[in-house]
Amino acid sequence: MHPVIAAIGRYAAAHPRRTALTDGAREISYSTLNRAIAEAGAAMRTRTSKPVALCLDNAPEWIIADLALLATRLPCVPLPPFFSSEQQAHAVADSGAEYLITDAPEHCIERLRSAGLPAVREDDLRLAGSRLACICIGTKPTAALPRGTVKITYTSGTTGNPKGVCLGGDALARVARSLDSACELGKDDRHLSLLPLATLLENVGVYASLCAGACCALPPLEETGITGAPGTRAAALLDAMARYRATTAIMVPQMLQVVVERLERDAQVPPGLRFLAVGGAVVAPTLLARAATLRLPVFEGYGLSECASVVSLNTPHASRRGSAGRPLPHCTLTFGSDGEIFAAGTTLLGYHGAPAPAGDAWPTGDIGHLDDDGFLHITGRKKDCFISSNGRNVSPEWVEAALTLEPAIAQAWVSGEARPWVAAVITPAPSLPDAAVSAAVVRANRALPDYAQVRSWAPSVEPFSIARGELTANGRLRRTALAARYQAAIDNLYQEETHALSR
Repeated sequence: MHPVIAAIGRYAAAHPRRTALTDGAREISYSTLNRAIAEAGAAMRTRTSKPVALCLDNAPEWIIADLALLATRLPCVPLPPFFSSEQQAHAVADSGAEYLITDAPEHCIERLRSAGLPAVREDDLRLAGSRLACICIGTKPTAALPRGTVKITYTSGTTGNPKGVCLGGDALARVARSLDSACELGKDDRHLSLLPLATLLENVGVYASLCAGACCALPPLEETGITGAPGTRAAALLDAMARYRATTAIMVPQMLQVVVERLERDAQVPPGLRFLAVGGAVVAPTLLARAATLRLPVFEGYGLSECASVVSLNTPHASRRGSAGRPLPHCTLTFGSDGEIFAAGTTLLGYHGAPAPAGDAWPTGDIGHLDDDGFLHITGRKKDCFISSNGRNVSPEWVEAALTLEPAIAQAWVSGEARPWVAAVITPAPSLPDAAVSAAVVRANRALPDYAQVRSWAPSVEPFSIARGELTANGRLRRTALAARYQAAIDNLYQEETHALSR
């Protein structure tokens, strides 16, 4: 039996009435949760032996369905709400999912059929007194999954088609237990889910809380003020934290930014909050300092899907501002000659449809080092891919290609590292007004998921050139040179719009 399922069973026997899950309107006890997992798992086992996709808003039903699949060893394919329709359809088809469980059946059926996937609604799935639509999908046979796969988590994607990271149950359990211990979780904790449950970081955070016998509050994302990249309504988020009496939560840096701005103006730190984990991208040291001044209990961490989420984390007993914390007990870090971080302990079983990884240590692509006290410091990445402050991986070439397909755009360079949205410097086609370029940006954005869309742009002073070192001989962008010349213009774009997010 999987350790998370076993822990729920123990609490169901010892403390059957203790609340495990709530959405504010309902409270589901550990006894009810344990029974619902068994019933839903058995029901899904009669329908399929193949992967099952989840396309749901945050709710107790998401976790019950996920745990039911985990208990019966049916691979789960979470579909993040921030994925585009094309990316969601790709994840379903690539994973070979035979069924999709959803709270929006008409919308999902339309998306699947528009992608050429047959989709037929069957009998609903019952979950702790609720019903969810169960859609049968006519996917074609795909490559065999690595043995032991229980979750296929699709990365946000540095290109249009994200990769399926195949994870084993043992890896997920080890990370959950490490988090349980590092955060000193207990029965009196109340974890509020602020990120989509389809995000592996949030998913594993709930596992850790259930391992500790805590209560997980799982309201709809709209209720917590999370409206998709890059929107976060700070007032609603803080209100939810107070209303649900949250003691723990997880944020990405952009969420922390708007919360800090709101607290600095006129709000109060939610009472009872004791551990606010921040991950998904590097947090600016100045933002951490502002949070500390407010006595906001922020603890930065580092992780990646290929290592089953969290690798290192600051804690109340071992914290160093500007670091990603010490490696958790399940993880061992080594470093390449160029400073690349290699992580071992809970690595992926493989990408779906690709050969198994060689060796136990995973090359993260990140550059960093451990200081003399064992704290991890991230200093950069080997590739050009940047990570937004919402924790989404974006390949600039992907976005730039979408922009320059538009006749109105001659050249484009995009930026977005640790920022809430993507900005661009654009060379318009000759003699075109700004309005034509803006319209072209809107059209290009339709081919991109929301986290990769360009929200604002500035015109280039002159076309990018080889002579000024902005282009290579074969026409590729020299990003360092462009950043040096246009960073001030990019900073101005963010400065003009960022403060609106905290309103």
